[in-house]
Amino acid sequence: MNKRNILLALVILFTFTGGIFTGVLYSKNNTDQASKPLTIEEASESTKSLKEKGIPEEDIEESKVLLGYVQDFRDPNVVDYSKLTHVIFSFAHPTSDGGILLNGDSAINNLRTMVKKAEKHNTKVILAVGGWFHINGGESYEPFKAAISNPDSRTKLVNELTGIVEREKLDGIDIDFEHPRSKADAANLAAFAKELSNQLHPKGKELSIAVYAKIHAVTGTEMGFVVYEPSTFQHVDHVNIMAYDGQWDGGYNAANLSPYPFTEKIVNYWANLFDQKKLPKEKLVLGVPFYAQPEDPEIKQVSYAAIINENPANAVSDTVSMNGTIYHYNGVKTIQKKTNLALDNGFGGMMLWEAGHDSTGDHSLTATIFKELSKSSDILAKK
Repeated sequence: MNKRNILLALVILFTFTGGIFTGVLYSKNNTDQASKPLTIEEASESTKSLKEKGIPEEDIEESKVLLGYVQDFRDPNVVDYSKLTHVIFSFAHPTSDGGILLNGDSAINNLRTMVKKAEKHNTKVILAVGGWFHINGGESYEPFKAAISNPDSRTKLVNELTGIVEREKLDGIDIDFEHPRSKADAANLAAFAKELSNQLHPKGKELSIAVYAKIHAVTGTEMGFVVYEPSTFQHVDHVNIMAYDGQWDGGYNAANLSPYPFTEKIVNYWANLFDQKKLPKEKLVLGVPFYAQPEDPEIKQVSYAAIINENPANAVSDTVSMNGTIYHYNGVKTIQKKTNLALDNGFGGMMLWEAGHDSTGDHSLTATIFKELSKSSDILAKK
């Protein structure tokens, strides 16, 4: 998940769903052994597209995407593939020398099961690289930064990711570098995106990137400590805006998780940026949270599903009293408004973190977004 204050963000991410798994190191020297681990190590679990292949150009402009991140420990059976155009399996963890790590055999098995299930619904499977936490502990920023800063390790990482896409029959890669914090970082990220694009796109694969919202939840002004080189976005199919986790801006306030006015400012910022840089706004994808933030920071976040399980009537609200605190989240009405906000601004669709937090049945937020997108997209409606 993206964090607005680097020091404070680590605290809340530790409260996010956690666990311990084993790590698998993939090597480009093992292209004939797709799942064989070279090393096994103890690892902390991860916390936390795209031009349509084979669709005529005129239809691409009309289609809308619904991308759902799915954590690597998640049971693939809980994902509603019928509503998603893409599932983004999270995460592969970069090493400083350009290798990648996955959370053991269970993650690989979940990924392969996901590929099989997604295929039945014509849903694409993307592998996300990066995220906030690293499999070896701490943030992913340092090893990711090191990997893409050196031309040799950058090329190695590109080859590793391309290799796993081909071995596991995936549809592409999602870059989640959290976050480029200097002009040098931004330039290296742009170079990485270009090189990865040059490998994936000729093979009919896709490339997306998750980006920081860039707007302060309290002041509504641009946040300058995360830096992007606009040329980066020329090389990707979708730019997934992490328009949530505003609770740390200006001091902890759970109500700033992702309220609608905050999202409006984020949408305006990115729409204006893409207009100014003459980039297609259809690449922009608005992200929404499927979890709730507690007013008491000592209490853990909860999923939207847990809120609905407490009382289905909570679906139409954005706050609930549970576990001795007040939680702030996005209910059905807010999700509907945000989806239409994205559409009204020419965005290419919606993204959610994360699919495993959704409720099932009538109060599903995935189904809510799908319904709104389907009204404006014949391609999505036919899924």
